[in-house]
Amino acid sequence: MSQTLVIPRRFCGPPDSGNGGWTCGSLAQHLEGQVEVTLRRPPPLGRPLEITHLAEGLVLSDEGALVAEATLANLDLEQPQPVPASIAAEATKGYKGFEHHIFPTCFTCGPERAEHDGLRIFAGPVTGRPHTVADCWTPDASLSDTDGMVPEPIVWAALDCPSGWVHLGDGVVALLGRMTARLHSKVEAGVPYVVVAESAGAEGRKRYSRSALFTGEGEAVAVARATWIVVER
Repeated sequence: MSQTLVIPRRFCGPPDSGNGGWTCGSLAQHLEGQVEVTLRRPPPLGRPLEITHLAEGLVLSDEGALVAEATLANLDLEQPQPVPASIAAEATKGYKGFEHHIFPTCFTCGPERAEHDGLRIFAGPVTGRPHTVADCWTPDASLSDTDGMVPEPIVWAALDCPSGWVHLGDGVVALLGRMTARLHSKVEAGVPYVVVAESAGAEGRKRYSRSALFTGEGEAVAVARATWIVVER
């Protein structure tokens, strides 16, 4: 069985390819259960990509070229500890992307994206919490469905880039390679949340992270883990 996925230009990461988290979340919607998505090449924007269901999951391809693979994965997603909203609001002042951002129009974390367009999640270092970043995020109404809830791919996107900024900056450039997420409850537009991400180690060119979306009371509504691949600038 084949379907197609078109990534709108609004949901870019790099200027000419899809936001990794949004792409992964979009594929995860086609499977029942917890899903792990591996990106094999930058997902093209604005044209139909073929989704092919297999016995073990699905693949996303572009004119025969493999773009991504998604499989069911019953993984233990360890979440970071919550960060109070007041501390997260202070942390964003140190966001490294304000100084230099290789993809300043990224849907999730690009400072050149306008209000009501990009997510504008600028996760900066948390004082007293090494290798941890955080920011406050109130989903815009333009992101919601008819019930006022935020679609799953948007939530994946929100969890994506902060997990990269744990490792980015100081000359390090990396791209999302693999991601899995679990939503505990629905995310509501217009409600304030706190996004937190922390390092989970490194191995060669791989950088590991975990991230979570919390309510103002510190309750996790979504958690994720990601693998980032360091690339040449």
